[in-house]
Amino acid sequence: MSEDTTGNVDRRSVLKAAGALGAFLGFSGTVSATPGRDPGPKKDEILVGVSASATSTEAAVAGAIPSNAEIVHTNETLGYAAVKVPSDASTQAREDFKRNVRKEKHVEYAEENATVEAFYVPNDPRYSEQYAPQQVNCEGAWDTTLGDSGVTISVIDQGIQYDHPNLAENMDGSVSNYGRDFADDDGDPYPVNADENHGTHVGGIAAGGTDDGEGHAGISNCSMLSARALDESGGGSLSDIADAIQWSADQGAEVINMSLGGGGYSDTMANACQYAYDAGSLLVAAAGNDYGGSVSYPAAYDTVVAVSALDETESLASYSNVGPEIELAAPGSNVLSTVPFDGYEELSGTSMASPVVAGVAGLALSAHSGLSNEELRQHLKNTAVDVGLSSDEQGSGRVDADNAVNTDPGDGGGDDPDDPGEETTTVQDSLSSSYDSDCWSYAWTFDTPSQVVVELSGPAGADFDLYVNEGRAQCPSTYDYDYASYSWDSQEEVVIDYPDTSTDLYILVDSYSGSGSYDLTVTEYEG
Repeated sequence: MSEDTTGNVDRRSVLKAAGALGAFLGFSGTVSATPGRDPGPKKDEILVGVSASATSTEAAVAGAIPSNAEIVHTNETLGYAAVKVPSDASTQAREDFKRNVRKEKHVEYAEENATVEAFYVPNDPRYSEQYAPQQVNCEGAWDTTLGDSGVTISVIDQGIQYDHPNLAENMDGSVSNYGRDFADDDGDPYPVNADENHGTHVGGIAAGGTDDGEGHAGISNCSMLSARALDESGGGSLSDIADAIQWSADQGAEVINMSLGGGGYSDTMANACQYAYDAGSLLVAAAGNDYGGSVSYPAAYDTVVAVSALDETESLASYSNVGPEIELAAPGSNVLSTVPFDGYEELSGTSMASPVVAGVAGLALSAHSGLSNEELRQHLKNTAVDVGLSSDEQGSGRVDADNAVNTDPGDGGGDDPDDPGEETTTVQDSLSSSYDSDCWSYAWTFDTPSQVVVELSGPAGADFDLYVNEGRAQCPSTYDYDYASYSWDSQEEVVIDYPDTSTDLYILVDSYSGSGSYDLTVTEYEG
């Protein structure tokens, strides 16, 4: 941990450290982007994010690129450039580059193009019958709808065998080859060999053919897109995932499934998820398979529904990650689905649980077409079933297709701002300088709150951060906290779903840069 000369902790180095990638000495002039990057992981790249005010992403970054590096990819929509650096560059040289490029006028961050990997655990030979659709009560939902082909689920993963006999009818024919290949940068997301089975398996869970007389039953008959961002090794670059998220949103996908994770917090990935969320997509992701470890990114972002895995007995799967970010649980062990070529197999992992939720989301949206992504998200949580696990293990509970389809949105409670079961408290105060902070405590008023939202609104142009402890009688710090929201902005928000009814919040408002008055608003929604 580093400190400035005044003794203040430089929390950006603690919270947003990009890892081992960094910089070089010897800068040159304009550099042109080069096509044809290798597919899969890109360990020799640094992602540099620029502000929306920059007229050109490449121009904003090019002036800080050393002669032995090059810009190999840009995404103008998300505002980042991928800079390839020599593989033998020293750690110190890389760190120097990261530090120097951040000094450029329009540059907001620099981070490694981390490797994101598929989550699954090898399992025993396939069972003769499925259990996942029955466990989430699909039968009741299917009495109402098998899934509307007008609802699209985009699967960001390895490639999908889109001509599989149990998938072909549900592929979205509005897009050439039913998707795009970001790993190989072409228009055909078809798997390269039989070992590339993860995407086909995940896709078959969410939208494999149901009631079609072929193979297994998927959760929904919604349409499906394949965004191939992981190559045959199961790995892929952070930038490919981000591009696939943006592309999926631009295709109008109502649901985006990401059975993948790794690399820690990333501004590039966070921006991509925010982009898709703002576009109206519901993002669903696997929590990770680290046997009780913390929830992995992208599942841990506020814009993404994090899903833990259950086994056939509705117990938490031993491999599943857990934490306060978990919003729903779903069957993930020994799940039968499609694999290349024209086959079926059982696989286990939170990778299998996530598309169950994505498929149920598709069913719910098929039945309730007017729902926004936020309303759909809350509806899935309101209609989930408590299976006796802690909130860190199951979130709101096990997703339930019957309830989600056959319960009118709003009947399950939730956070309707116009509902009388709402109470808001706002405090106003000010901070006098950078690294100044205030701490507040807040006690519940409702007996059974279903959600608590903490919002911070600071002065324009400043950088204010928000940290929250729940149930710990102490103020959080910038490196020890239960919840946090810290972006290069003065507007921050923390959402706590189904908190304990007897605990208090301790809230730290912290100024990283700038000063001035701020509003801190805490809203309880009783459900």
